[in-house]
Amino acid sequence: MEPAFGVLFDMDGVLVDTNPFHKQTILEFAHLHGLDPDDQYLEQHVYGKINREWIPALFGRNLSIEEIDRLAEEKELLFRRVYASEMKPVSGLIPFLDLLHHHEIPVALATSAPPENADFVLDGLHIRSYFAGMIHSNHVTFGKPHPEVYLKAAASIQLNPVKCLVFEDSLSGIDAGLTAGCAVIGLTTTHSREEMTHAHLVIDDFEQMDLKTCLRLVEHHSV
Repeated sequence: MEPAFGVLFDMDGVLVDTNPFHKQTILEFAHLHGLDPDDQYLEQHVYGKINREWIPALFGRNLSIEEIDRLAEEKELLFRRVYASEMKPVSGLIPFLDLLHHHEIPVALATSAPPENADFVLDGLHIRSYFAGMIHSNHVTFGKPHPEVYLKAAASIQLNPVKCLVFEDSLSGIDAGLTAGCAVIGLTTTHSREEMTHAHLVIDDFEQMDLKTCLRLVEHHSV
């Protein structure tokens, strides 16, 4: 019997409030290379993008895949070093995952982050067992707002995207989920409620979530 719906989670800013730490390490990484991006640049050209998109743009020149991968690993090592001792789930996440698991609702990860960061977070929070599917930067060609990551995440749990509920914190991620055909809930870890009015629902954390709300959003959206 097919489940009533599936849930697709972005990672940074959704499972964990990592964005302040990513910003810190992106700026540190940029400064090490003599670059000084401002907040507007980060919002428009970095957040939600895969490393192979934003790193060449930041440096303003063509880079080989080998150069990009080396620079990406340098930046991600900085991030993991800074965040390791600070890691904690967004409030209410674990009980919500328990609820979904109890009701046999399939769950997938849909992140622009590299696999090393996905492993770092899932294992650091001890939540890997909840996820039936995992899509990360190695699985996609395009970063958000392109819908690829959510289309592939829905496929990983064998559901049509219209039967999936996306949790996102970034504006480009919300756009990606909507374009994929999913119902989308925005979390205010990164943006204000006023900036996220295109999401179907906006919440502060998972304390506010229950099964009835999830089902109502998916059913209303798919009609």
